[in-house]
Amino acid sequence: MSTLFTKIINGDIPGRFVWKDEDVVAFLSIAPLADGHVLVVPRLEVDRWTDAPAEVLGRVTAVAQTIGKALVPEFGASRAGLLVAGYEVDHLHLHVWPSNSMADYDFGSADHNPDPSQLEANAERIRTALRDAGHGEFVPES
Repeated sequence: MSTLFTKIINGDIPGRFVWKDEDVVAFLSIAPLADGHVLVVPRLEVDRWTDAPAEVLGRVTAVAQTIGKALVPEFGASRAGLLVAGYEVDHLHLHVWPSNSMADYDFGSADHNPDPSQLEANAERIRTALRDAGHGEFVPES
């Protein structure tokens, strides 16, 4: 049975993608901790990060780092937050978002009703930042 993320990856459920390659995708969270909150997901359906093949985990982490490097200046953050939680969806995913303090790690503060136009604007900002950083081959148009 496909996970929710597999359905997003396959286009059965819409997603605001900022990265696509043969192994990994990244799209905006629908419950962001901050503007620019991205989920980095392997195409391979694996539940726990500890069960992922090393090469898959390495690729997911490398893409998360690339996106984090783009988020910091684009959103004026002091750091990029990175978290593996794994309880929301049974499909490995890394949360990456612009962060300025430990308070930004509180999922109780997530916006569960974000403005769709703001999400799309944030996605476009990230896409542009990734293209400007030389990663255009992995950045979808929308």
